[in-house]
Amino acid sequence: MEPEQLAERVWPGQRVAIEPLGGGITNRNFKVEADGREFVLRIGGKDTELLGIDRSAEYAASSIAADLGLGPEVVTFVEPEGYLVTRYVEGVVGKVEVDRVGAALRRLHGGPAFPGRFDSFRVVEDYRTIAHERGVDVPPEYEAAKELADRVERRRSGAPLLPCHNDLLNANFITDGDHLWLVDWEYAGMGDPFFDLGNFAVNHELTEEAEHALLSAYGIDDPDALVLMRFMSDFREAMWGVVQLAISELDFDFRAYAEEHFERLTRTAAEPRFARALQTT
Repeated sequence: MEPEQLAERVWPGQRVAIEPLGGGITNRNFKVEADGREFVLRIGGKDTELLGIDRSAEYAASSIAADLGLGPEVVTFVEPEGYLVTRYVEGVVGKVEVDRVGAALRRLHGGPAFPGRFDSFRVVEDYRTIAHERGVDVPPEYEAAKELADRVERRRSGAPLLPCHNDLLNANFITDGDHLWLVDWEYAGMGDPFFDLGNFAVNHELTEEAEHALLSAYGIDDPDALVLMRFMSDFREAMWGVVQLAISELDFDFRAYAEEHFERLTRTAAEPRFARALQTT
């Protein structure tokens, strides 16, 4: 469905101005100006349920995040398609301070439960199955990564299930003066809080010193958990790229994306601290 058609449903009879927003590689996002106010209209991509996305759960998580002051205000949820309209926030995309992120994640993880569930260990398995079913070859690196992931899962078996964002890419942070916004809650769900921490750390290429600052701001000093879940973040991201080869209609090199993350998880697995974290009892 085109954004003009949706705008007529959301803002009937109003004069609207629509412009595309860049940066997304799953959905189409548009800035909409209506009645002197600015919004973001998010149109979900094709077959995104195969990526583990539940649009109703996204709506609920986005609403909770807004109530916590972490996400933009949710304006409406377009049914039955599951498209989301939020308030547009002006700011600098991708500019983050580690201590502010640690504090924001602490607030998120201590907040109300999300309806969805996010388990990175099952996600990579599901993505492999879907890729096979859709005729996409799974890279040979999968098997070695899965063996390590099974060991990581045993190490993290006692982790609490807390509300997590699970997609802390650079583009999902907007700094508006003194306020840090987190956007794009489509993978949010109850899961291991160190997936969020590892996901942020690896996607922002934090040094060990910066990781220490992140954990200090968060309030839990567990570098072993962080490095283990850095690995799982890249494994999820690599297999996400593989599945996108089968379902996405966007003009993006998902094969190169998957290769990049397999290469990065291999580098993480080669670090002495990763081996030590796996062996710690």
